[in-house]
Amino acid sequence: MSVERIRARFAGLAAENRAAFVAYVMAGDPNLETSEAILRGLPAAGADIIELGLPFSDPVADGPSIQKAGLRALEQGVTTRRVLDIARAFRTEEEATPLILMGYLNPLLSYGLDAFAADAASAGVDGVIMVDCPPEEAGPLAEALDANGVALIRLATPTTHEARLKIVAGRTSGFVYYVSVAGVTGGKQAMANDIAPAVARVRAASGLPVAVGFGIRTPEQAAAVACIADGAVVGTALVDVIGEAAEAGRDPTAAVLAKVSALAGAVRIARRAA
Repeated sequence: MSVERIRARFAGLAAENRAAFVAYVMAGDPNLETSEAILRGLPAAGADIIELGLPFSDPVADGPSIQKAGLRALEQGVTTRRVLDIARAFRTEEEATPLILMGYLNPLLSYGLDAFAADAASAGVDGVIMVDCPPEEAGPLAEALDANGVALIRLATPTTHEARLKIVAGRTSGFVYYVSVAGVTGGKQAMANDIAPAVARVRAASGLPVAVGFGIRTPEQAAAVACIADGAVVGTALVDVIGEAAEAGRDPTAAVLAKVSALAGAVRIARRAA
């Protein structure tokens, strides 16, 4: 299904008058077995869409928490091919939840863009977010993904002006990821009142749902964003739970899924409560 799974999920949520809760975790963190267990548990815990991080040695857009998560995964020998294996195993058990790979372009170039796109589609991946791939350089990747029905999901930021936004919206599919704060992941906190005009502007320019990420850590923040946007993305807060457990030698699965449940529950009722 690929991109159609994303469209179906947002359409279904719109019919329920609620936003999506989007959960980000790093593939292979803190190890392959635990990572796969967390991934399998996310839909039942309330994740409407899952972003699965591709570990990379130079994650320039990520703060310390996700940087450490990527390093933990790399130390476990996690490669792009292994991430696709994780995605394939997930898809054999879960057909409805969209799965997005989020990372950086260099591993895809090393893999080969056409081969990656074909293998991602075969593994049940629905979309790709490449943080360091600007629209001007995205042609080959977009063509490879288009040929395999996989969405290329682009980023818009507080500094994206009107002319630039039209470029960003071109060949974007699935949804647009709005970066709510300037800086890296896990830095400043998102303020719903500040992002409302930008979300409306991005939605109008793209004609697509808008999911907001960066700076959302608490159920209250997620609920506030869910009243404005089509999706609320939480990553660092989940990765922190995994990291803290890993440092203590504990299995993080139950704790991170409980965190997801709390955040997803807040998103689910946000509009009714408002």
